[in-house]
Amino acid sequence: MRRRLFDALRRAQAEKRAVALVTDLGTGLQTLVHADAQEGDVALEDEFLPQVRDAIRRDRSGIVEFYEGRFFIQVQNPPLRLIIIGAVHIAQALAPMAALAGYDVTVVDPRRAFATDARFPAITLNGEWPDDALAALAPDHRTAIVTLTHDPKLDDPALLAALSSPAFYVGALGSRKTHAKRRERLAEAGAGEDAFARIKGPVGLDISAVTPAEIAISILAEMTLTLRGGPKAKGEG
Repeated sequence: MRRRLFDALRRAQAEKRAVALVTDLGTGLQTLVHADAQEGDVALEDEFLPQVRDAIRRDRSGIVEFYEGRFFIQVQNPPLRLIIIGAVHIAQALAPMAALAGYDVTVVDPRRAFATDARFPAITLNGEWPDDALAALAPDHRTAIVTLTHDPKLDDPALLAALSSPAFYVGALGSRKTHAKRRERLAEAGAGEDAFARIKGPVGLDISAVTPAEIAISILAEMTLTLRGGPKAKGEG
């Protein structure tokens, strides 16, 4: 790899930008593909770029064929992160499930009686107020944020911070009635209709979940659907 391309890849990783290194297996020439640009030894055909960006979205490296050539697409995505607001029972189930699915999980809750190592072994805990925590954690497009406290004093500031971020998933626990009241409060705080529409609420896929573990499964499933862009995430289901 040429030094110029290596430095560009390192910058993308440091800035948590999703890219893919594409190597022409016939010539050895390499191109670094960004969300809206490319750089390297040779410019890739416009017709080929959607395949590369689809591989980035799907986290799927591999060999592909295009016309007469064979290319290796090496996806270099930032790590997936999940920020859970509220160290509640559902969070106790969701945190380890998400960790198994490859997420770097942080549970945010200033209530020390809830956010303990005993209740969340091997999970990063943050005792700041949610808006302060999110400001420091700086959610990116590979971050999911879920509020679970049922307490507007904690959930609402977190949601406002989440909606001002590029997080790919923002979910909030609560019934439809609770979500309607949430809409009123966030509107008064300045959240527009388009921003509010980003919130998955009631959170999780409708699988008739009852227990905390089942609700956690529904949330993780909806996160996965949103991340991977399945039919329902695209409005086709």
